[in-house]
Amino acid sequence: MLEDPRLDDPRLDRRRLDVLRAIVQDYVSTQEPVGSKALVERHNLGVSPATIRNDMAALEEEGYIHQPHTSAGRVPTDKGYRLFVDRLSSVKPLSSAERNAIHAFLGGAVDLDDVVSRTVRLLAQITRQVAVVQYPSLSRSAVRHVELVAITPSRIMLVLITDTGRVEQRFIETVPIGEATLVDLRVRLNAQIAGLRLADVPARIDDFSDQFGREDRPAIDALVAVLLEVIVEQREERVMLGGTANLTRFRQDFPDTIGPVLEALEEQMVLLKLLGETTGPSTLTVRIGHETGYEGLSATSVVTSGYGRDGDTVAQLGVLGPTRMDYPGTMGAVSAVARYVGRVLDQA
Repeated sequence: MLEDPRLDDPRLDRRRLDVLRAIVQDYVSTQEPVGSKALVERHNLGVSPATIRNDMAALEEEGYIHQPHTSAGRVPTDKGYRLFVDRLSSVKPLSSAERNAIHAFLGGAVDLDDVVSRTVRLLAQITRQVAVVQYPSLSRSAVRHVELVAITPSRIMLVLITDTGRVEQRFIETVPIGEATLVDLRVRLNAQIAGLRLADVPARIDDFSDQFGREDRPAIDALVAVLLEVIVEQREERVMLGGTANLTRFRQDFPDTIGPVLEALEEQMVLLKLLGETTGPSTLTVRIGHETGYEGLSATSVVTSGYGRDGDTVAQLGVLGPTRMDYPGTMGAVSAVARYVGRVLDQA
């Protein structure tokens, strides 16, 4: 709510919000500071130019807009963008052609790597910003299937496939193991752990080799040990980045700060922190300017959403761009792509 201790008429607050909304929209589209004359000409605000000037003066006093230099119009501050985003009644929906294109493009993915790669390219293209997509975390995944393939009698390939599409592959050198025993091992292993969250697997297979004869236990213990290594030790988070070249479109927004932005984007941990804590698949988060937590990214905003399958969030995706971004359009695109990625994972 716009606050002014001297005024208690809610209609004035709504009008000032309309003026702020018009300033944000004009500044995003023109890249130029916005004056009262431009607002009168471009927007039907229903009040006199003098009233608009008074409202702009009040908005500036309250810290929602500022004058970059003498005789210039006004531009939104981070606080102004924050209020604009918080008061959005709706995000900009994608056209049917855009929705069909997303469905066709993501639906053609052949595996998880392809899904993530296509999602990054799609987000960067639709929003014309920098896109960041986190791979589904192993710690939030469940076992879909474990495959065991004999390369030689003493060399086994273990393949772990999760419900989020991740595939982890390892080779194991062990004592020779017969084909019949390997088949039995595969069947019993999948019967015990298929569908389990990876975090619950170690307890379930703690004494797994006890089900087999003494002569087979060394080989089975070796296989189980490697499986546990995959589950316990391979939990590092991975992200894919795309569209960095889009930053060159916004040189005016980064006159002295493009270097720190590029440096931040090279850091994996920074990207993960920008994506933030896991949220629901339909939850959008917008961090503006200093809300990102990084001084080098003070001229940027980050829009993120969780994505997942069966209503369960498995990772985050989003875009980064200048604070002078099309928030309704960007938020709509991020939300739509997150939903489509979730559908792709559901069908995988």
